[in-house]
Parts: sequence; structure tokens; C-alpha cells
Amino acid sequence: MASTVPNKLVAMPTGGGRDIEPAHEQRNPGTLLDLDWVADVRVNRSAVERRAGTIGTRRTVKKEWQAAWLLRAITLMDLTTLSGDDTAGTVRRLCAKARQPVRDDVLEGLGAAGLPIRTAAVCVYHRFVETAVEALRGSGIPVAAVSTGFPAGLSPFRQRIEEIHASVDAGAEEIDIVITRELVLTGQWEALYDEVKAMREACGPAHLKTILATGELATLRNVARASLVCMMAGADFIKTSTGKESRNAELPVGLTMARCIREYRERTGHDVGLKPAGGIRTAKDSLVWMLMMKEELGTEWLKPSLFRFGASSLLGDIERQLEHHLTGRYSAAHRHPMA
Repeated sequence: MASTVPNKLVAMPTGGGRDIEPAHEQRNPGTLLDLDWVADVRVNRSAVERRAGTIGTRRTVKKEWQAAWLLRAITLMDLTTLSGDDTAGTVRRLCAKARQPVRDDVLEGLGAAGLPIRTAAVCVYHRFVETAVEALRGSGIPVAAVSTGFPAGLSPFRQRIEEIHASVDAGAEEIDIVITRELVLTGQWEALYDEVKAMREACGPAHLKTILATGELATLRNVARASLVCMMAGADFIKTSTGKESRNAELPVGLTMARCIREYRERTGHDVGLKPAGGIRTAKDSLVWMLMMKEELGTEWLKPSLFRFGASSLLGDIERQLEHHLTGRYSAAHRHPMA
């Protein structure tokens, strides 16, 4: 069957794990804390919400282009399991899914059988880091560990630092930490900067994603300020949510964070990634987020080194959409292995 995937998809990096393009190998080294910059931050909430509300209505991708974008979305996923009933078996099945997220017959039908379609990472609790590392050995897919007293982040500071060291020692290549929300809500920017900087140092070679828990920060201005401080402290990614809050990844929040990333790059020359997590469950959701990133930051941000979805159920809906593209019918969820 002739390929239905546009050639442009083949030209763009699709593998999981570290990005293969040398232009973005250098990590964000951070900067000195600039309190004047933080104090000057202003966010027009109504304008941000209007802009966010038009992204999915003004721009769409259809037919083979939609299939290509959805395949790309898979390569941007941190496939995640963070449940209280997780077991080693659950984690191993998730890792198998990360290695082969789409059935062979679907990829062949799309003409994408030769593409390295796999997820960007697998995200688990510290307890399962070694299990995931072993299950993913040889795949090039890194393990991300949630750390620092996830999801509340209220355990003693020394204990949180030790948890980072333990996850890195166990083989985690990425660490998703949670900030102390009180520091944002009370304007303790120096303390937040010192906290994140210490966690960055504890990560060593592992990449640091700072979870802002934006649903608990009250205002978009707080979101923007926290984003800037975390980037100044050396965060490789800023992440919206733990997925455990009542409000998680929302597009106005993501738009605010993306614009902070753009401003940080313009001022410092350093690139920082964005990871929306929690509540992104449908293929349509993923497309809207990708369109936002393309419009705000450019196509170069649509790769694993600079953009991730924290997702557990999203992959299943994308699989159903890809099969619908081939057959014209929506498949039952049981046709797709565990996601």
C-alpha cells in the first residue's frame, strides 16, 4: 500500500529519548535570579483565554496530515502510570507499549512501518524505576521518575533531595519534581529559586522537569512568575501539573507558560521545554496543544527534547483515530493493547 504519511513527517525526528539534533543538545544552564524581571510580569487573562479559545477553531489538520501529526504526538508522550495500585507487571506492560505503541498492521497501512514510532519516555514512581529501566533496556527510551514528595511536595527538603539521588542512581534519566506551592503563593521567589537550583544540582546528568501544579497557583501571573524563576534556576522543562489536582493542563495556562519560554529564550538564548500533564485524553486535545506550540514557539518545539505530553489514556484514543483513518470505522478499545 502506498504511504499515506506525508514526507515531512519522515524528515522530522520521531524517535523517543534524547533528541538527535545537535542544535538543542545544550541544556538550559540557568541564570542569576532577576527579581526585577519577575516583578514586572503581567498577564492579561481575558486576552490569553480568547487566544487559547481560537487555536482549535482557526487551525486544523485533516486526513493524511492528521495521521502524521498523531504519529508525532505519540513520540512526544511520557507514557505514565502513577496509581496507588501500580505493580511491577503493570510497569512492564507499559514499557512494552512504549516500545511499540501502535500495532504493526496500522503502521503498515499508514506507510509508516519504517519509522521509529515509540514514546519519548516512561514515567513512574521511584519504586519502579529499576523495573522500567530493565524493561526498556536497548530501546533508547529513558525512564522519568516523579520525585520530591510527589504529588504534594511537602516532605522535608533533605528527604526530597535524597529521593532525587536515589532515582538517578537507579537509572532514571529524567526527574519530574514538584515545587513548594507556598513559595509561589507567598511570593518567596528567592526561596523557590534556591529550591529548584538545588534540585537541578541533585539531578546531575538527568534532565529536570519542574511541576508547577498550576491549578493550585491561583492566577496566571503566578504561573508566569513561577515559570520564569524555575527556568532561571536551570529547569530543562516546565510542567503544568501532577495530574492529581482538580485542575490540570489547561490551554490558557499552557499558552502563558509557552510565552514565558519564548521570552526566556529571547533574553538568554537558552531553550526550555514544556510538558502539559493531566486531562489531555483525546487525539483532538493533543492536536490543539501541538498547534499552540507550533504557533507560539515554532516547529522546532514539536520534538521530544522540547515538548512532552504527560499521558496515560491519550495513546488509546490516538490509536483509535489512526485506525479510523485507515478503515473509516472506530475500533473498540480492546483492539489496542494496554496504554
